[in-house]
Amino acid sequence: MDSLSMVTGLRNSADVLFLMLGAVMVFAMHAGFAFLEVGTVRKKNQVNAFVKILTDWSVSTVAYFLVGFPISYGISFLVPAGDLLGTTQGYDLVRYFFLLCFAACIPAIISGGIAERAKFWPQVLAGAIFAGVSYPLFESLIWGQNASLLQGFFKSVGGAEFHDFAGSVVVHSVGGWLALPAVLVLGPRMGRYVRGKSHPIPISNIPFLALGSWILAVGWFGFNVMSAGHVEKISGLVAVNSLLAMVGGVLAAIVAGRNDPGFVHNGALAGLIAICAGSDIMHPLAAFATGAVASVIFVYGFQYEQERLKIDDVLGVWPLHGVIGTWGGIAAGIFGQPLFGGMGGVSFVSQFLGSLAAVVFALVNGFLVYGILSRTVGIRLTDEQEFAGADLSIHQIGAYPEDHVR
Repeated sequence: MDSLSMVTGLRNSADVLFLMLGAVMVFAMHAGFAFLEVGTVRKKNQVNAFVKILTDWSVSTVAYFLVGFPISYGISFLVPAGDLLGTTQGYDLVRYFFLLCFAACIPAIISGGIAERAKFWPQVLAGAIFAGVSYPLFESLIWGQNASLLQGFFKSVGGAEFHDFAGSVVVHSVGGWLALPAVLVLGPRMGRYVRGKSHPIPISNIPFLALGSWILAVGWFGFNVMSAGHVEKISGLVAVNSLLAMVGGVLAAIVAGRNDPGFVHNGALAGLIAICAGSDIMHPLAAFATGAVASVIFVYGFQYEQERLKIDDVLGVWPLHGVIGTWGGIAAGIFGQPLFGGMGGVSFVSQFLGSLAAVVFALVNGFLVYGILSRTVGIRLTDEQEFAGADLSIHQIGAYPEDHVR
């Protein structure tokens, strides 16, 4: 083997290892989704939260492997195993693994909004559709094989392509806005709103909620930094911007949320969601501001959603992922400008249009899928099942089985 071939082989191996480590970090984030939901729902629905997240992950893995990744990038894995390695040590395979972790975030996000009253299998089917078809279609238009179509439009109108480095819009906004139709079609939980009055339902476990937030926050550095895709493209700026945005979200939530632990731990996630899009082009102080604004949006947005609009979105995934994901896309068009210390190359018009396109795409898909499921197989538990809890109704066991031993 000549020296050039050896260098190429080492570079390919380094890229495979780099992206695989990122994939594992983002995979671990799904444990964060699980614990965040488990800590927020009541005890009688904790088992259901754990099983939903793991099942959705597994179904998404198959759907994205067979259908989604080929839709997004035009690469099929239905060839002999030897051909899968190619000349890059299987880089496309580990790239699929990494991007699967993004696709599987969609049903994980939705799960938190519809918790405690949704049927199990209809939601698994909806998650498969979103991870295997809906999300990959939008992904293909922004990052994938069809990007020239939509990105060409943005560039012709706004002067630059739509910039979403790590998925504020492609992943989080799409997931959050897909969740809104699900929550609206399902309706509120029993007893949440009675005769027009709000009756907040207490959460079950603050330590589990906090654990979920911490797991997500740590894994997020794989989500953002490893979005570079190759070792030579790794950016310390992305890492520090992610850190500053997270901290900005926490500090803003402490003030705006008046020390409420739920707001504080979700404030960290708000900052991380918002910074995904522009983490590679913003100044760290702009990232801090982006995260702080995102956190304030979540605190007041969650309260407005729950108390004024009377939308029973259990984990607040619409304001957290949907609205803040949209903010992240727009913020990249503001703070990415040289005027604010950014690296430039972005257009506010393109960022606004791209963020709006995701909202429209997700709402149409969400209402279509959940509307059809609601009118056919149904998507909500019966009153008796909901009262007993999803754990006993669906899984025939509670989170603490010894409590039922006499």
